[in-house]
Amino acid sequence: MFNIMQGKSWSGVMARTLSATLCAGALSLLTIGSAAAENAYGANYFPNVPLTTQDGKTVKFYDDLIKGKSVAINVIYTSCKDECPLETAKMAQLARIFGDKMGKEIFFYSISIDPKHDTPAVLKAYAKNFNVGPGWQFLTGKEADIKVLVKKLGLSRGNDLANKDGHTASLMVGNEPTGQWMRNSAVDNPVFLSASIGSFLGWRDDPAARKTYAEAAPLVIDQAAYMFQSRCSACHTIGGGDKIGPDLAGLTARRERNWVARYLMSADKMRSAGDPTAVELSKKYKTARMPDQNLAGDDLKLMLSYLETQNSATGKTAQKEPAKKETTHVH
Repeated sequence: MFNIMQGKSWSGVMARTLSATLCAGALSLLTIGSAAAENAYGANYFPNVPLTTQDGKTVKFYDDLIKGKSVAINVIYTSCKDECPLETAKMAQLARIFGDKMGKEIFFYSISIDPKHDTPAVLKAYAKNFNVGPGWQFLTGKEADIKVLVKKLGLSRGNDLANKDGHTASLMVGNEPTGQWMRNSAVDNPVFLSASIGSFLGWRDDPAARKTYAEAAPLVIDQAAYMFQSRCSACHTIGGGDKIGPDLAGLTARRERNWVARYLMSADKMRSAGDPTAVELSKKYKTARMPDQNLAGDDLKLMLSYLETQNSATGKTAQKEPAKKETTHVH
């Protein structure tokens, strides 16, 4: 496996801590070679196993997917209801930021760790739910090959078995020709992550497109808006229609404030307790079940206030839904 060196930590950027080795907003850098004549992390390191794309095409991992390319790779499984949908939604945001670079200067690969269930057809439907575009492939293959592959990529570690998803939300970014790789959080802030990846890969902005300090807009940091963008915008809009989760316009007008607060603190607890609305939402938006946000204290108040403000701004004045009778524990 890769020899991993921990990089700097930017606290407050990540939505939440995912593992002991990936602290909030941490960028775990590993330099596993340089542009030397012989790349130790090239053809002799990576298994050239066959994989199948979401379109049913057979490809070789090294020869067809990473040789001579810059890549971003994560592992998922489509029946996952916790981290995987959030990972994919965040990566979809990242892909939109990269724009025309996708499929030209960088390639995304999401490898299923549940190949028995995740057939090409299942993966294709999953990708469609997230509006995946060119330059991003979802892959399946033989279980034994995938186990070896994700281990070589540093995406499978001993402590993953203790994680309820069987993996952590990691994103390996590599430049195969130079043999340089880094591990990131797949659910990091996409804007921050795009800048980090761009710097790592040596991308340069067009000098002609740069603005002078005099032309630059003043920096305004809205803590509430930033919190919504970093935690919620991958799956929700406010007034822009449903994404992989429901449109939140009018949320505080149609639901009791206390219900919204409890849901933001722990949606999982509410589902487990059989809250009828939480269970109904889980069934309706089964592609991306609401993960726990663990909001509390001032952060919770700030988010509620932001939703209420946006509710007024969008003019949503829907009547509150009648309270539904809570049921017993749902397994």
